[in-house]
Amino acid sequence: MSKTIHVPHLGGISAAYALSGEYDPSKPTCVLANSMCMTTALYKDQFDDAKLTAAVNLLAIEPLGHGSTSSATEHFTYWDSAIMALQVMDALGIQKAFALGTSQGGWIVARMALLAPERILGLVLLGTSMDYESADSRSKGCWDPVPLLKPFFTGWTSDTTRPDFVVEDAWCTMVGSVGFGAFATEERVGFWTKTLQEVYRGDEGRKKVRMALNCLLERDGLLMRLGDVKCPVYWLQGTEDTPFGTIVPAEQILLFTRSKEASLEMVAGGAHYLNATHPGPVNEALLRMVEKYGGTE
Repeated sequence: MSKTIHVPHLGGISAAYALSGEYDPSKPTCVLANSMCMTTALYKDQFDDAKLTAAVNLLAIEPLGHGSTSSATEHFTYWDSAIMALQVMDALGIQKAFALGTSQGGWIVARMALLAPERILGLVLLGTSMDYESADSRSKGCWDPVPLLKPFFTGWTSDTTRPDFVVEDAWCTMVGSVGFGAFATEERVGFWTKTLQEVYRGDEGRKKVRMALNCLLERDGLLMRLGDVKCPVYWLQGTEDTPFGTIVPAEQILLFTRSKEASLEMVAGGAHYLNATHPGPVNEALLRMVEKYGGTE
């Protein structure tokens, strides 16, 4: 169950977050940023790992446009979600942290490391790409989401309020199938369909999901900025990652030229939401990073 805390960015944000237990300042902390339309519940397997939570405080934060997070303004970008997450750390008295992001969460935590390099101790990137859906990335096996997703954006655009809005079953099913791949069980898809239709309901819900999708479709790439990331980077990619494949991560990890350490691990059979389909190697990678690079305040 997430809580909310007020932070000042964008004229005021009610930021939703979940902690793995009572915050322990003697342990390092890892911020977790979830994938498209997911909530803190995406990290259930991390929160349930007793070895992991004994070693590190897990702080899952729902980005703008997601879960119980709400803002005073309708428009925002991934940079805004990164600033918001840093302000959540401020509000909770956390000076430094590691950061792990799944899919779009990877874009958010990378931005956190660029905005506050002195505060982010290391990055764990899962099932992601540091580019936008450029022609180059599409030629190397990444998806082209615009033809598939823009019709949803158009349908969610309205000049009148729509209090009866509920995000479509088709959207929920697609999010589940793209994210979980072969692991998109009936139970898992059912849970996330129910969750998404609770979050994206009414006119405020319509605006949230519309802008969350706009962020994805119109985001900027980070390729020329990656050399400015100096903290260690562990990138894990599933071999069955549908949106971003395996070619682009192998090329982009080499762009972290000034990181203390930058490594890529391909996870056999892993789907896009790798922390959920293959939590074992993900949790082990985070533990390795925390043990190697410390981070206690």
